Amino acid sequence: MGIQRLNHAVLYVRDIGRSVDFYTALLGFRVVHRLAGAAFLQAADSANDHDLGLFEIGAGASASPAGKDSVGLYHLAWSVPTLADLVEHERVLREAGALIGASDHVTTKALYARDPDGLEFEVSWLVPADRVTEAMRSEVAVRPLDLDAEITRWGAQLVGMA
Repeated sequence: MGIQRLNHAVLYVRDIGRSVDFYTALLGFRVVHRLAGAAFLQAADSANDHDLGLFEIGAGASASPAGKDSVGLYHLAWSVPTLADLVEHERVLREAGALIGASDHVTTKALYARDPDGLEFEVSWLVPADRVTEAMRSEVAVRPLDLDAEITRWGAQLVGMA
């Protein structure tokens, strides 16, 4: 009874149009189905029916208290094929004012951002499994991400773990 992967996530948002614009323009999702107050988006290289469902609940919705004073989802993480892709996402997210951080987790190189409703997400590149050493597996670290150094080490076009 093994789980293979996350098929999709569903988010409640204040404004469906604003959220669709954000996820399509900044992350390259495409709308595969649209209803009044709802949209279903697919990631550019995904074979899923949809990867993200968005449901509008209105401008008066309060911010999620998850992680502040209640339990809840911290963030979603999407992976990109290469470090060159990660660099491009960093540029786009920074220009949009959505980027809030970047971390090197040894085997994962991660950008953190917030959507228009303040929901956090991650865009990451994962070191290919055949390049991960035992020392890397055992190291638990959160360091500042230096994309130039990572590209020097791994190359801009090395395809990471899917």
